[in-house]
Amino acid sequence: MSSALTDLFPLPIVQAPMAGGVSVPQLAAAVSEAGGLGFLAAGYKTADGMYEDIKQLRGATNRPFGVNLFMPQPEYADRSAVEVYAHQLAGEASWYETELGDPDSGRDDGYDAKLAVLLDNPVPVVSFHFGCPTRDVLDSLSRAGTLTMVTATTAEEAQAVQWAGADVVIAQGIEAGGHQGTHRDNPEADGSGIGLLSLIAQVRETVQIPIVAAGGIMRGSQIAAALAAGASAAQLGTAFLATPESGANALHKQALTNPLFVRTQLTRAFSGRPARGLMNRFIREHGPYAPAAYPDVHHLTSALRKAAAKAADAQGMALWAGQGHRLARELPAGQLVEVLAAELAAARTALAAHSGGGGTGR
Repeated sequence: MSSALTDLFPLPIVQAPMAGGVSVPQLAAAVSEAGGLGFLAAGYKTADGMYEDIKQLRGATNRPFGVNLFMPQPEYADRSAVEVYAHQLAGEASWYETELGDPDSGRDDGYDAKLAVLLDNPVPVVSFHFGCPTRDVLDSLSRAGTLTMVTATTAEEAQAVQWAGADVVIAQGIEAGGHQGTHRDNPEADGSGIGLLSLIAQVRETVQIPIVAAGGIMRGSQIAAALAAGASAAQLGTAFLATPESGANALHKQALTNPLFVRTQLTRAFSGRPARGLMNRFIREHGPYAPAAYPDVHHLTSALRKAAAKAADAQGMALWAGQGHRLARELPAGQLVEVLAAELAAARTALAAHSGGGGTGR
């Protein structure tokens, strides 16, 4: 790993920040204590809520950790498309006996307030999703002693990340669960995402800053492959989703390996931005009609998702998951880090043995 990362955590394992109550302080603390880099997800939280999580995490570990922020989103022009989608979801609201949310509930996710907290009370690492911060923001965090990471889904986005002054780029492949961190939401690009190994190679030839690989990684051998391809570390989300420390709903955890959910799908159904989740009824019925309108659609469906979870109806929930979800293991987070590290070491040993020859000559 590059020295900027090595100085923070000994193992090349980063726990992805999963918003919506999954990446809780207990999970981040367990990962950091085991030698990886635990992450808090500030997305959808208030600045005060984020600060409380940070205080709780600091009380549980002295190891470095990260906090993830969502970038503010541009105004969505086609209001009528959101209204049409709301009309389509009326039956869902009636079924779950709830009201649809207000699509105009805010577009900046409290970005400025959260930045102010992180500058007043610096944390070791801050990462960004859904766009790239300005150089001023990244420089101010750097002056505060914070290492910065920004998600990119193409080599061009990675170049923008480097130009802006970030320390690390997170190369997110199409295999990743949850939201794709594209810098600009272009519906014409739906389905054209790049696989992780190809993306690492393209980003490696485009930028000089360290790369953290993200997307579908569930085993130590996959971490070894990402490192061999040019990454400095690997970021895993779905792998940690099933751990007891994860704040994910029990139905969500069970669905990862439930044979009823055989595949994942990129969909705009729940949020208006492409996100990978387990294919269920809601995605099948509404995915084809959801507009490119984030976070409007996210706000619109918020109450529906909560009502489905309360009703224990996995067919109406956003079951975010990467393509490797069937490989999920219900291990404590710290133990999972240890297992991943052992698998990584074994893969590296096998690779070294293979590279050193050893053929019989027959």
